[in-house]
Amino acid sequence: MDTPISSFKFKRMSWILSLRDLFISPEEIMGEVEIQPGFRVLDYGCGKGSFTFAAAQRVGPEGKVYALDIHPQALEKVQNAALKKGLDNIETIQTSCISQLASCSIDVVLFYYVLHWLTDPDCVLGELYRILKPNGLLSFRDPYMKEDEILRTVTERGWFRLSGKGEKTYRFVKAGK
Repeated sequence: MDTPISSFKFKRMSWILSLRDLFISPEEIMGEVEIQPGFRVLDYGCGKGSFTFAAAQRVGPEGKVYALDIHPQALEKVQNAALKKGLDNIETIQTSCISQLASCSIDVVLFYYVLHWLTDPDCVLGELYRILKPNGLLSFRDPYMKEDEILRTVTERGWFRLSGKGEKTYRFVKAGK
C-alpha cells in the first residue's frame, strides 16, 4: 500500500484495529520490546496509534516517539489523541517511505501489521536500516505472513539479522554493513 486508502476504508480499518486491540492489547505486544526511558522510537505505519501511545508511555517525557503513516487521517487521529492524553513526546510524519529522520537516530522501530501491504518493501526496509542506530532494534509483527516469508524479506538484503522471537513479535537488529 503505497497510496492512502479512502476515508471510508480508513474508518473501517480503525474500527477493525480497535477490535484487534481488545483481543491482543498493544501493551501485551510491547512487553516483548525493550524500550527504555529516553529512547527514540519510530512506529512505522502507526494507524490509529495503538502502539504509538504504548511506546510514548515507555520512553517517558525525555524520550520521543515518531508516528509515521501514509494516511493523513491516521496522523490527525494520533495528534488529537496525544493532545487528550497529555503526551507531548509524539511527533507525526506523513510519508510512504522516506522519513526525513536523521541517519542512525532511532533506537527502536515498531513495524507491525505493515509489511504485507507494501509494494516496495526494499524502500521501507532500506529507510529503517538508515535511521536505526547501530545495533538498533526492529520489532516486527505481521500475522498475515508466514515465518519463512518474514525471515527472507527482512534479512535478504543483509540490513537486519534475527536476534530473537517472542510469542508475538520477531526481533531483528541492524546488521553492520
